[in-house]
Amino acid sequence: MAQMNFGGVVENVITRDEFPLEKARETLKDETIAVIGYGVQGPGQALNLRDNGFNVIVGQRKGGKTWDKAIADGWVPGESLFDIEEAASKGTIIQYLLSDAAQIEVWPKLKPHLTSGKALYFSHGFGITFNDRTGIVPPKDIDVILVAPKGSGTSLRRMFLEGRGLNSSYAVYQDATGKAKDRTIALGIGVGSGYLFETDFKREVYSDLTGERGTLMGAIQGILLAQYEVLRENGHTPSEAFNETVEELTQSLMPLFAEKGMDWMYANCSTTAQRGALDWMTPFHDATKPVFAKLYSEVACGNEAQRSIDTNSKPDYREKLEEELKALRESEMWKAGAVVRELRPENN
Repeated sequence: MAQMNFGGVVENVITRDEFPLEKARETLKDETIAVIGYGVQGPGQALNLRDNGFNVIVGQRKGGKTWDKAIADGWVPGESLFDIEEAASKGTIIQYLLSDAAQIEVWPKLKPHLTSGKALYFSHGFGITFNDRTGIVPPKDIDVILVAPKGSGTSLRRMFLEGRGLNSSYAVYQDATGKAKDRTIALGIGVGSGYLFETDFKREVYSDLTGERGTLMGAIQGILLAQYEVLRENGHTPSEAFNETVEELTQSLMPLFAEKGMDWMYANCSTTAQRGALDWMTPFHDATKPVFAKLYSEVACGNEAQRSIDTNSKPDYREKLEEELKALRESEMWKAGAVVRELRPENN
């Protein structure tokens, strides 16, 4: 375990140099990893583990798009692909990667297969942290662990295939076997983490829900749309408004500050851009910080969790969700985005 200085705060992190893939394979050589769910996180984690040489099977409801996707990815029914309960019975480590709503629904069927000595693995602290609402209370004689990649399963897989890693947090909620931490770190290395930093289930879900609703997804869409609308309302064309709002951000500036930080990105822009950014970052900070504070409060008191449970447990929630996503997809800004992406040189 290495100590790293993050802006004056020292944290313990685990890298692939300290816990190499060979050690991870040795740690889990007698384990069968059952990945339950093949939707968002499941494919990336399962495929990375398989490609890294671990013994992996997939549990998924038979029929439907995700079952067919698993077959297309090389999982073989009756050999490495099973229905959820059969996979859970065969696995010694159960990676519970269904959606939060599906975890609640499936839990009564899964729990009987969590026999003594097994490990129950999450990539989100939701089900355990809010177990008074979800009903997910694991048996006392199993390990309960977490590895949470800081990105989508698609990004995890894409970066793995590029030879890179996506950073992950890890936590041990319950150590019944005495080997919960080693299991956790080995799984974190196996799924393709760049480095692993320690957290707990509560901090993971609080930061995750805040981030998703904030800068990662909710806030970024709101801010982009606001700027796009102002430009359009002042006579700028859809192409100009989209390029200045989204395309330059994602294709030019984001890669710069991902490479070496915000100061590096600023240093590679004009002095006019630097001056304006430094002058305007404080008004944007002051305007949005109260929103983030309210958001965190809603997460911490459980209101956001309850809203998710209530909404996603309705029988028509997928249809309603698709309606909202369709409205987003068909908005002028993202229709303009589709045209701009098509015009990129690599697409011509």
